[in-house]
Amino acid sequence: MKTVLSILIVFLFVSEVLQAKPPKRRIIGKHVTKEREIQQDKRKPGSPIDHLPSNIEVLTYFGERADFSPDNQRIAFMAKSFGDAMVFNLKTRQIRCLTCNVPGATFLRVMHLSTGDYILIGPEKFENINTSRSRDNELWFLKNAKGAKPVKFGVKMSEGMAISKKSLKISFSQIHAQSADVPEGASRLVVADLDIAGGVPKLLNQKTVYESPDRNCTIEAQDFYDNDSKMTFTCYEPNGLASVMGIDLKTGTASNFSKAPGTYNECEGVLPDGKYSLVEGDRQCEWLGGKRGYSNIDIWKLKLDGTGKDFVRLTNFNDYRGGKASNPVASTDGKYMAFQFANTADPAGVGYGILLYKFKK
Repeated sequence: MKTVLSILIVFLFVSEVLQAKPPKRRIIGKHVTKEREIQQDKRKPGSPIDHLPSNIEVLTYFGERADFSPDNQRIAFMAKSFGDAMVFNLKTRQIRCLTCNVPGATFLRVMHLSTGDYILIGPEKFENINTSRSRDNELWFLKNAKGAKPVKFGVKMSEGMAISKKSLKISFSQIHAQSADVPEGASRLVVADLDIAGGVPKLLNQKTVYESPDRNCTIEAQDFYDNDSKMTFTCYEPNGLASVMGIDLKTGTASNFSKAPGTYNECEGVLPDGKYSLVEGDRQCEWLGGKRGYSNIDIWKLKLDGTGKDFVRLTNFNDYRGGKASNPVASTDGKYMAFQFANTADPAGVGYGILLYKFKK
């Protein structure tokens, strides 16, 4: 009887061990699992739209990639990625479609020229997200006139571009996908002048001002400042990180303004005084937790003095789970910033509404 009882006890013990869940693996070192990232995340539930400070107002509940008109009376924006360009009148609060006369419009960006006309960026037709956003991404001109239709420049480019607020000077970057003479993995920064006087728009005085030989820095043009003698650009780095860069177009000297290895810093619009740039940054991950990179970002203001130390947070959208603020641009009088509400789960650039931020005096 004792033998049978002993066998029964051993059987029950073994069964319990087999059915028990294995202990959680302890993570040691710099490699952190998704589960631990979530546990460390200190973000709040809810939506940042429901907790806006008094200096921020919602203009639209759809749209992305805002851009101020030269007179600061209107904001152009995209209805969606691979869609139509729109314009919001800040006085009348009316929205007008700029490209609804183009069947199946697949544009990604709309920006103002100093003349009041528009630059459009995007493919002629949609194939798939990666190909259409990279290989087929090209430059278009749209006259600010009723019934006008976009006209190609015949130039392909990477991501967005810099447009002077004082002249017809522009800058864009290219990788191998847009230009075969750029080596695989390399990128270059090009500056040119627009000629829109004739029937066919074209680029003049094209000049490569900076080159990166590999993917340690994939370039995207951002903004001109100091009377178009200098400009900012972003270096996208391995592991989803980025640095704010600047170049003196007279001397060709390039500088790292953010000086924060291991973080994400994507420069956007430069403020009119030329001393600060708006930046998409992930510095708040230091105390909020979560994965670094373009997903967990908020809008910051960085002084372009080369120290990387004067870095001030402007929005707190990423304090909320899934929330982020992105794609900021400053008005030419320095009074306002337009930006978008976005979701951390979406690709970069996707937005769900345009907001207006009033800088405090």
